[in-house]
Amino acid sequence: MSDITIVTDSISCLTRELVDRYKIEIIPFTLFAEGRTYRDGVDITPSQAYELFAKEPEAFKTAPATPRECLDILCRVSQKAKYILCITVSDKISTFYKVMQSVRETAKTELPDTKIEILDSETAAASQGFVVLAAARAVEAGKSFEETIESAQQMKSKVNAIVLLDTVHNVYRSGRVPKIAAQAASVLNIHPLFNLYGTVHFVTAARSQKIGIERMLKIMQKKVNNSTVHCTVMHAYAPDQAQLLKQQVAQRFICKELWISEFSPIMGYTTGTGTLGLAFYTEN
Repeated sequence: MSDITIVTDSISCLTRELVDRYKIEIIPFTLFAEGRTYRDGVDITPSQAYELFAKEPEAFKTAPATPRECLDILCRVSQKAKYILCITVSDKISTFYKVMQSVRETAKTELPDTKIEILDSETAAASQGFVVLAAARAVEAGKSFEETIESAQQMKSKVNAIVLLDTVHNVYRSGRVPKIAAQAASVLNIHPLFNLYGTVHFVTAARSQKIGIERMLKIMQKKVNNSTVHCTVMHAYAPDQAQLLKQQVAQRFICKELWISEFSPIMGYTTGTGTLGLAFYTEN
């Protein structure tokens, strides 16, 4: 049994099967809906969260885990691990990285025998998940703590993520798009494409989801070329479309790894339901 444990947040979009297989610890973010508080992925599934969001989007709120909640998880993990690597969502997207840096300072006193490192993934969703998996797979392979951190660092420079929105109506929540612009784009039925690296960057837009998916696949093709690829298809309350997109990826690319993940409602409350995405990296 390894004395290293990988910790991440629920935005990483890892499936339960992967979390269980690699013994990854998840710190759940918090959702607020209909007067109740939920822990993302613990008290509520992404699909259930999107159903609540659809009922009353203006009352739907999210927040990172509190420092006390994070410290409690690190204390529990320290009972089985001498080394903890916590990989967070991008610091430019969430305050969680700073929260964990603060928690780490507190943990130096409460957990003096445990070495804790906090790594900013500089991305989000399933591309963050691939950074986490790189570390977890290094642990499984018997790598040292320093080698595990290096594996995660290397993945940061390799992984890509493209996201296609079904609507821009909710994007103004992020503060990056004025509400009036988002509403105008919604009326025109524009589907924007973004990439996730550091923060969210606009790439292009399409007049239909079908065209948007084709552009997303072409962007992936340009980056992948003929290399073997690891890929995750992400979706926000759009399982049927995700299955179809997975089939297209399988037909067009040489996939060593291909799976579907639900887009975390923590981010999905900004992007809206119907969102599709691809996170991927090549073998080389």
